[in-house]
Parts: sequence; structure tokens; C-alpha cells
Amino acid sequence: MALTRKNALFAGHEVGAENWALLASVFATCRLSDVNPVAYIAETLQAILNGHPHSRVEELMPWNFRKASSSNG
Repeated sequence: MALTRKNALFAGHEVGAENWALLASVFATCRLSDVNPVAYIAETLQAILNGHPHSRVEELMPWNFRKASSSNG
């Protein structure tokens, strides 16, 4: 992702760089799926906190986000 080249240099630590890469990957996947990344992350974290079962993790993927969120409201 060209937008993060300079910012990624300032991750400060290997773990920071790994976290940066993870977040950039989630953001890019949301954009490819035409999903608002902030809304996706907020609702996904809320679902996890509410006890979403591990066996249904596929429902939390960005490409399924619109289907799940549109049926809820």
C-alpha cells in the first residue's frame, strides 16, 4: 500500500511494524469490499466482546460485513 510507506518506517519496533501491517491489511480488505473500515472494526470488536462464537468467525470477515449489518438495520 503506497500510502503507508513513510509512516511504516516509524513503527518503532518489530511488533509495532507487525501491528501496522495487520491494520493496513484489514483496512485494504475493507476498501476492496466497499466497507467502512472504522465501522467494520468497531462492530467486529463489539461482536467479539459480546461472545461471538469462534466456529462462526467467517461471519465477521469484511466481505460478509455488509450482509450482516444490512440485515440488522
